[in-house]
Order: sequence, then structure tokens, then C-alpha cells
Amino acid sequence: MATETSPLITAAALDVALGAESLWSGAGRRRSAWRVLDVRWKLGGPPGREEFERGHIPGAVYVDLDTELAGHGEPTDGRHPLPSPDAFQEAARRWGLGDGDSVVVYDDASGTSAARAWWLLRHAGVRDVRVLDGGIAAWRDAGMPLEKGPDATPIPGSIHVQFGALPTLDGDAAAALAAAADAVLLDARAAERFRGEVEPVDPRPGHIPGAVSAPTTDNVDADGRMLPADALAERFRGLGIDADTPVGVYCGSGVTAAHEALAMVVAGLPLPALYAGSYSAWSNDPERPVVTGA
Repeated sequence: MATETSPLITAAALDVALGAESLWSGAGRRRSAWRVLDVRWKLGGPPGREEFERGHIPGAVYVDLDTELAGHGEPTDGRHPLPSPDAFQEAARRWGLGDGDSVVVYDDASGTSAARAWWLLRHAGVRDVRVLDGGIAAWRDAGMPLEKGPDATPIPGSIHVQFGALPTLDGDAAAALAAAADAVLLDARAAERFRGEVEPVDPRPGHIPGAVSAPTTDNVDADGRMLPADALAERFRGLGIDADTPVGVYCGSGVTAAHEALAMVVAGLPLPALYAGSYSAWSNDPERPVVTGA
């Protein structure tokens, strides 16, 4: 499915959008509101709220990935299972989102955690969601202002969400995709985790049999900005993917897999199906085989 607009936004374009949001169109209707969400997060690290309070984009609302962009379940559900639609709608309303809003998400990790928010919002039916390319560093580097302190509690929104707008996989479907000759299952984790040389959090090192290693670090440049569309398209062609290839993506817990999906959209490719449970769910199921090596 092709996207109508780019899923990325530059710092300069965001500055213009935020400055123009109070303007009125010639027809007399107020432009759709822009909402900015700060999704700073690190695996195993403290929540990003402290970083947020030290400096954030003016008007941004902090979003906690562990508690607001994920649910809770058994180990075989993965570390970051999708939240329930009701829980996600409640969170989105706390952030001040309304139906028809445009949303910008950002982080300080090359877009990897922001992409989780991008994917979930799109999955929930929000049409216009952008990831700030280069994150808060790009905003700072452009000389844009920062606010300090906690976010001002937004007026509660009235958004209605409905999951199902984007394709997903369960474990059985991921296994079938990896085994199919005409399909590709991408593993977005670091290459050494794919090979099983290190495994910091999951019970069994290795990867899903038949998966292809595609670390998300290869999607971005040294500044954490997404590579140009043509470079990404070439990268995915090298992984055996074109516009007609059925593709699934997974990572450790469904976070960086969303970044792989984002990169595919930037490359002009259809959205892949995301295995939300990812390797943390797979490796906790003793009935699921794992393999090591390249």
C-alpha cells in the first residue's frame, strides 16, 4: 500500500507547520491541528522523561513507550505486545489527540522508538503521522528553540481509534513467510544478535529460521537521518525485495521492526507486515526453532 505523503518531516518543515497551525484557510476553516509527541526511550534504560524535561520541542507531549505504546502479557506475547485498542485510545486522548489531527513523533535514537509510535498511530487509523527526520538533534542543529520542564497537561482529546489499518503477523504467519520461496522475513536487530553471538535480553540466541538480517542501523546515516529513498530502495533490492515481494519484519520486541517498516515506506515500497511479538515472543516458546550463524 503506497503512502500519500512522506512519513518523514524535516525540522524546518515542522517549524513552519507549527507556526502556521493557527492560520485559517481561504474557505474559513482552521487547519488541522499538529500534535507533537516525544518518544525518547532506550532498551533497559530509564524512561526518557528526564531527558524530556531537560529540553523538548515546544508544545510536545511526552509518551512513555513501555507503558503507553505497549501492552502486557505472558513471555510468549513478547516484551512489548501491542496495547489494546481501548488502552491506546485512552493514551492518545491523554496526549490531546483528536480525529483528523496531524501528528509528528520524534526521539533521540535515529527514529527507532518514534517509529513505534508512527506505526501504532497508523495502525489505529491516524492518516497523517510523520517522524521528525534526525530527531531532536536535527531540531537543535537547525537552531530551533527548546522548552524545559514537564509538559503542560494537554486538553484531553476525543480521538477514536480502530486497529487493523496496517498488516500484522503472528508467529505461525512469520514462520510461513520465512519459509516461502517468494517472500522475505526481515530481522531488524543488530547482526551479532541475528547470528546468535550475543543475546542481552532474550532466552535463546539466534533468529527465526529463514529470516534475513537487515539491521535498522543500515537505514540511517551518521547523523541518524533516514537515507535517501533511492539508497533505501537499493538496499532492499539487495535483500531480495521489490514492490511485489511479500515482506514481514520483526526485531526483539516489535519496536525497531517498525523502523524497518518506515524505511520501506520511504523507499517507495508497500508496508510490510509486522510481527509484533517478534523474537522475544518467538524465543520464549520452546516449540519454536531458532538457528544461529549468518
